[in-house]
Amino acid sequence: MAKLKTGRHTSAIKAQRQAEKRTSANKGLTKKIRLATKTVNASAKAKAATLKEDLKKAESCIDKAAKKKVIHWKTAARKKSRLAKAANKAAAK
Repeated sequence: MAKLKTGRHTSAIKAQRQAEKRTSANKGLTKKIRLATKTVNASAKAKAATLKEDLKKAESCIDKAAKKKVIHWKTAARKKSRLAKAANKAAAK
């Protein structure tokens, strides 16, 4: 297939569709990370009993995003480290 009557190549239209799909998937993952991080921070502040489970869930979300190249693996490591540090600090008190 060559050009459409709209003057846009079909490959460009397909690339746009793919980009929209990928963007929406990536936004979903980053939103999950943000929510999980907020949950861990809130649990740490309140010294909740669910802190360990929240931390585990957040680390899992971060790892999945890094695996799918949504975030850089070093960014993932840094986020996980900071969350663990906050959780350990809360548990120590």
